[in-house]
Amino acid sequence: MQSEPVTFHESHSFALRLWHWLTFITITASLVLVLMGSTFFRMKDNISVVQAQVERKGGTVTVDQARAVAHEYSDKMWMAHKYVGYGLCFLLFCRFIIEVTQPGKEKLQSKIRRALALNANTLVDKNDKMHYLWVKRGYLIFYLLFFIMALTGLGLAYEEVPMLEPMHDSIEDVHKFTQYLIYTFIVVHLVGVIRADMGKYNGLVSSMIHGKNPSQS
Repeated sequence: MQSEPVTFHESHSFALRLWHWLTFITITASLVLVLMGSTFFRMKDNISVVQAQVERKGGTVTVDQARAVAHEYSDKMWMAHKYVGYGLCFLLFCRFIIEVTQPGKEKLQSKIRRALALNANTLVDKNDKMHYLWVKRGYLIFYLLFFIMALTGLGLAYEEVPMLEPMHDSIEDVHKFTQYLIYTFIVVHLVGVIRADMGKYNGLVSSMIHGKNPSQS
């Protein structure tokens, strides 16, 4: 039985494409909120700003009062980040449902099994097979990191739960570290997809929009 060559040109269901772009938008929103919360809305940096603005209007404000105002805006930013995190948790659950319900040949585990079973007789085919497997296994790592980030994010969102209070610092450290790993993966993923689309696998990006396999069009 002759095996088909490995290719990144694949058909994508509407559910998977919708999930992909919603997840991209939501993670981007999360990153923007983290950056803003860590810079422009950082409480310590805004205490003096609040004091200066009040004094310009002829009023006076103590450091504690200015801290309370700055803290309120910081809290609003992180509250928005928490709501976005809830959205990411929902999207992660949706991805599990999509994987379970979509046709067998479109499941990630099925694609990996088929690639492993392929007979690569030439050096080019062997390289394509290894590249394909590395990319698909990279997705598995991404989903694992996604799960860890969602789990630790929920732990931070419900930090008032007595059982979680002693673990707050550890949960926060894991959440931050995992978050940066996910951002790194996204950058590597974007660079890899763009390079592939401009090279051997032209139409790779557009296939994630319209769902069609460019090699069959």
